[in-house]
Amino acid sequence: MSKRNQKPVIFSALEAANICGVVNQTAINWIHAGFLKAFKTPGGQYRVYPDDLAAFMSSRNMQIPENLLKECKNQNGYNHNTILIIDDDKVFNMLVARYVEKQFPNMNVLQAYDGFEAGVMLADKHPQCLVLDLDLPGVDGFSLCKKINESPSFGSPLVIVVTALQDPQTEERVRQLGVTHFFHKPATLERLAEIIQTVYRS
Repeated sequence: MSKRNQKPVIFSALEAANICGVVNQTAINWIHAGFLKAFKTPGGQYRVYPDDLAAFMSSRNMQIPENLLKECKNQNGYNHNTILIIDDDKVFNMLVARYVEKQFPNMNVLQAYDGFEAGVMLADKHPQCLVLDLDLPGVDGFSLCKKINESPSFGSPLVIVVTALQDPQTEERVRQLGVTHFFHKPATLERLAEIIQTVYRS
């Protein structure tokens, strides 16, 4: 039987608790507090989708088991054709977002304006590609790159750094954190689109 004809995997609160290494009541408390997304069966029992459990564990910096990632709708741990633009320069952020929407009408474009907001979106949405500024309020881009590089739960998204920082050591720092595409502002939108295209077709 093909996987698409199988029933989707859904965890009980107890199963979610076991995966997280806690007792059942702790998982229920997370659900009640709104930290762990769940739904109720007609019988009043909580059920959790794999993607929601993986996103919750990622947000808490928990190690996500490989078998859980395999049950997520996104086998590689990210949402295909989803891009996150992270830049506190709202004009530039909007410019990139609108250009990407025009060039790739079927791509889901997300936007974040500080490092904290970006971290939440990374954990919750698992974008396939990032356009990332480094000099961000809250959590800087270097920290985000480090977190992505060290945690497989983010699914190894393609990171495109676009920064106004001129320190000659900046590029080396981010490349050591797994970044393969680095540009100084102003970067041309056409060049960004060329790189995004490689992700869009994958």
